[in-house]
This record gives sequence, structure tokens and C-alpha cells, in this order.
Amino acid sequence: MEPSNLPKTAVAPLPEATTSPELLISNLLRYGVLSSLTLVSLGMLLTFFHHPDYFFSGESLQRLTAPEHAPHRLADVVEGMVTVRGQAFVMVGLLVMLSIPVLRVALSLRIFHQQQDRAFVVMTSVVLALLMLSFLLGKAEGG
Repeated sequence: MEPSNLPKTAVAPLPEATTSPELLISNLLRYGVLSSLTLVSLGMLLTFFHHPDYFFSGESLQRLTAPEHAPHRLADVVEGMVTVRGQAFVMVGLLVMLSIPVLRVALSLRIFHQQQDRAFVVMTSVVLALLMLSFLLGKAEGG
């Protein structure tokens, strides 16, 4: 067959080198929430796998959900992850969920900077600074 006689097939266009800002933000939110959900679910499975008595004993389950038994410091969370404790995985999942809005603002700042939109860069920088300040003040208040 000559090349001119070959059947014409549709060829998918190559993805653009740069992705749209909406797609970047959408992917951040989507994969952030999925990561968080996965970690929380894995933590729950590990917890109930290691302690099946939680299924049958209300007292044991109440002990599990008591605030004093949850990891409170980052070092406790890391130690719990290393020792494969379910509560640590749940805590990491919650930390991922809490970080998603901050990451979204930081990503928006980067996008606005690339688009050279000075007004939105300034506004987004202020929002990001206030978020970081609130975390620092919350840490100072919470001890």
C-alpha cells in the first residue's frame, strides 16, 4: 500500500507542556483528599487488625478514642508510623487533609506569579502569610 492509500485514523493530540491552572488545582484537591482518605482508612484497618477487641468492647473502643491516647506531637506521629500504629496513620491522614487548603493557596500564588498578575500575587501572599501566622499562633496557644 502506498502511504496515500493508508486509512486515516484519528491521532490524539499530545498533552500540552503546561497544564491549565484549573487542572493543577483540581488535581491537588483530588489527590490530596484521596491520599488523606487512604491514610485514614489504612489507619482504621490497622487499628482494628491489631486490636480486634474494639469490635466487641465499648470500653476498649472508648479508650481508643480518648484524646490522651492519640499522638499529639509530630515525633509521636513519626514514631507511630515507624511502629505501624493505626492511630498514627489516621493522624497523618488528618494532617494531609489540613494541609490541602494551605497548599492550594501556595499553588495559586505560584500560578499568579507565573501569570505576572501582581495584584493577585500580593493578595494571595497576604492570605498565605495569615494562614502561616494562624498556625504559629495556634501552636503557641496550644502549647
